Amino acid sequence: MSALLLPAHSILHLWLLKLFCPTCILIPSFDDELEFTSVELNVIVLEVTKKQTRSSETALLKPTANSREKPVYSWSMENLYYSRTLLLYLLQQETSSTELRTECAVVLGSLAMGTENNVKSLLDCHIIPALLQGLLSPELKFIEACLRCLRTIFTSPVTPEELLYTVRMQALKCFSVLAFENPQVSMTLVNVLVDGELLPQIFVKMLQRDKPIEMQLTSAKCLTYMCRAGAIQTDDNCIVLKTLPSLVRMCSKERLLEERVEGAETLAYLIETDVELQRIASITDHLIAMLSDYFKYPSSVSAITDIKRLDHDLKHAHELRQAAFKLYASLGANDEDIRKKIIETENMMDRIVNGLSESSIKVRLSAVRCLHSLSRSVQQLRTSFQDHAVWKPLMKVLQNAPDEVLVVASSTLCNLLLEFSPSKEPILESGAIELLCSLTQSENLALRVNGIWALMNMAFQAEQKIKADILQGLSTEQLFQLLSDSDVNVLMKTLGLLRNLLSTRPHIDQIMSTHGKQIMQAVTLILEGEHNIEVKEQTLCILANIADGTTAKELIMTNDDILQKIKYYMSHSNAKLQLAAMFCISNLIWNEEEGSQERQDKLRDIGIVDILHKLSQSSDPNLCDKAKTALQQYLA
Repeated sequence: MSALLLPAHSILHLWLLKLFCPTCILIPSFDDELEFTSVELNVIVLEVTKKQTRSSETALLKPTANSREKPVYSWSMENLYYSRTLLLYLLQQETSSTELRTECAVVLGSLAMGTENNVKSLLDCHIIPALLQGLLSPELKFIEACLRCLRTIFTSPVTPEELLYTVRMQALKCFSVLAFENPQVSMTLVNVLVDGELLPQIFVKMLQRDKPIEMQLTSAKCLTYMCRAGAIQTDDNCIVLKTLPSLVRMCSKERLLEERVEGAETLAYLIETDVELQRIASITDHLIAMLSDYFKYPSSVSAITDIKRLDHDLKHAHELRQAAFKLYASLGANDEDIRKKIIETENMMDRIVNGLSESSIKVRLSAVRCLHSLSRSVQQLRTSFQDHAVWKPLMKVLQNAPDEVLVVASSTLCNLLLEFSPSKEPILESGAIELLCSLTQSENLALRVNGIWALMNMAFQAEQKIKADILQGLSTEQLFQLLSDSDVNVLMKTLGLLRNLLSTRPHIDQIMSTHGKQIMQAVTLILEGEHNIEVKEQTLCILANIADGTTAKELIMTNDDILQKIKYYMSHSNAKLQLAAMFCISNLIWNEEEGSQERQDKLRDIGIVDILHKLSQSSDPNLCDKAKTALQQYLA
């Protein structure tokens, strides 16, 4: 009988001894925290590879008389099964050191290099799941050891084909997870060569119809995520001619419900930001009409034998509706013709309205996203949206929902509050001002932006009462809190709101009579602050509106600091700021208005006329024309 010899002092040897003869010696239990050296572990692999045996004899470890210095124990090869079990146990213990786990993987890999029986024995011990789990470790050396061991096992002729497929799928899923929203990893993967072939080309081959559906879907996900991460161009043939058609195919009635869900959601993500992909998808295999079938589950049941089918349909019905809404949202994100086709789909608006009231938060969110996408259509805002009163369920969604839903719902409300939308008036009557004012106080930046944005749309060409209600609901304190917000989007939308509030002379005079001091302070701070050109341009436009008031313009004329700032921006290097400052001057000196002569004289005294003469020679035609028009007011 061939035997392996191990040093008696090896802790690993002692553990093996305890496995075979628990009563012969007192040693630490498996629960004790122990460390093994790489030498002790490598003894096994060296001796195993040298002295492999097929002996059917069995024997317990027992002392031999060969060594005079130290007792040495003989170890039957029949007991290798127990050593592999122990190695796998140590490999999977997160409390073990990285060095120990790595050495275990190395030893197992060396064992796999032996006979086919060795590989079979390792497979019987469920080595594959243990090694795959090891790939989740953050330690690179351990991952490499696991991968080498896996490669050795997979190249063996005795490894079952089904197991190889399972591992390929696990690798594909791993690639998809790594590539998702990760440009750095995606750029690396796109250049990986496998047997002389780029990884994306291998993924494309896996999209072929003769491959299992699971493989087609996961390969499409990998390519989709790499494309969205910028590693593959959206007009690349592997996306336009392979990935997109494959995902559309997954949405067909012939596929299982879960496959249709995954196909639609992946396709929605692929085309979400690209206009051309949206257009191509919309005309591929009648996709828009195909998606309407997603809303027809659960199927009607007429016999008790269909109970299983009903249960299956119910389980996936919410997921199907969610996926359909997501894909419709992506399809209609930009193109007006596509939006029209979606809305004209069978009962589409009714389905969206119903989706807004579903118990599933995911379905509600995707329905709101679909509504938001379609609300970008001016034509549909005036027709379909009004016919189905979509604002009612939308307002209910806004009353009590998590932030994720509120962000999309409030974005949709911004569109419904545009001046030409028939929904604007009933939304106002339903208490929208109070709701939107509360959103401006949210810690969530997107909600603050949407809240003030919706109020800005609401104030555009609105009646005095609506403007007064907005100012009352918002409060002066909150308005100026928003004007000092660190986010430029919040600041720009707040300035836009203020500009819309200060339109038409009676409204300008009314608002400035009650809030003039605070508004002028805010304008001064912004013009003095470190803001971009767009912010300062919007602020100067607000001053121009104030200058258009009958009594409000005196708040500018009596404020020397503001006048000097207008003068400064008339000579600014940026033409947009110069033009905005010119509008202020024009409104102040218009000679058909009462007190114009006094205002003209004061502005001449501070050097405004000299600047107008210079600007009348400007190469910018807009500045030149505006300066000449202003000078004519002095000559009239």
